[in-house]
Amino acid sequence: MLKVDRAILHVFDFDSGSTYLSERPLDLTVRATRSYVQRHLRKISSNAESRHGEFSPDSGFAGELQRYLAGEREFVEFSCEIAQWFWEELRRAEDLEQCDLLVADFSDTDAGAVDALSTDAEVDAAFDGPAGKRFFAVVLLPRKQAFVHEVGGDANDISRVDATLPNPSQKVASYVLVDAETGSIDFHDKERSVGGEKVMVIPERFLQCTSKASSHEVIDEVNVIVRDVAEEFGLTPAVEVGRAKALVARTADVEESFSPVEVGRAVFAEKPEVAERFEQRVAEARLPEEAPVRRGVANRLTKSHKIRTDTGVEITFPSELAEKPGYLDFSTDAEGRITITVGNVAKIENR
Repeated sequence: MLKVDRAILHVFDFDSGSTYLSERPLDLTVRATRSYVQRHLRKISSNAESRHGEFSPDSGFAGELQRYLAGEREFVEFSCEIAQWFWEELRRAEDLEQCDLLVADFSDTDAGAVDALSTDAEVDAAFDGPAGKRFFAVVLLPRKQAFVHEVGGDANDISRVDATLPNPSQKVASYVLVDAETGSIDFHDKERSVGGEKVMVIPERFLQCTSKASSHEVIDEVNVIVRDVAEEFGLTPAVEVGRAKALVARTADVEESFSPVEVGRAVFAEKPEVAERFEQRVAEARLPEEAPVRRGVANRLTKSHKIRTDTGVEITFPSELAEKPGYLDFSTDAEGRITITVGNVAKIENR
């Protein structure tokens, strides 16, 4: 479960040129506040599109973060310095975007999920539950315009407000998530034009860190390579890609990472020449030797595989069935036409 220890919200108003830095943390005993923060933190923690990085030796933020984690910095003061840095940097951007800054110190046991669909009871259980792995997060929450009603004495009216925060189910484009123990970084950002220069503010200027492909990008590339190699050697791409997905899910469930090369060696274990070609393609794509991926993320990205025939038939099946003969079999006749046989079926439902 995800348990928030401390969180604080700082407000930026680029139209008026004002910042409203909070002098105290959010009151997490208020259920609505606690639920909102937890759900956003869960959203970014489980985002497969997060890129991965490591701090560079000259990163100023890394040193201050270590001081905070060691108890040498006070949370509110440290968060205000972070907010002030983002304020000065973002106000120089050509396309100003109204936003607030959420800073949080939390732990995650990864034993359960708090998300946009969680009940209040599940949120409360997470808050009161045991501590887990510690993380430090910085999240830019984009505000949007909304219309609200105003109730008057004898007439009601409609007003426009510019203080609406994103819903817990909504993705945010810019955030930082640092593992307090290992110092490894998950982040997401978008390109901005600052001072006439196109930059990724979070990795390049704030964190000063490396930038490696996201879990989503690596898994997608591995699937593409498996498909292409299978086609090249006359194998059935749907089967081989399904097997690759099932292997990634099993590996990530134990290690929280996977090796693209090892995936190919396992999938094409009985075909050395195909495995060799796969490794060559992996090297050409410059995929990492080891790609981090959380259990829930891996399962979400690999649990099923979808195929579409040239006759318009679409089939979605659990990836693990590609490794089980008799459940989904593909055969090709002398003319190259493919027959798909679905077996071991006890019941069929209309969906």
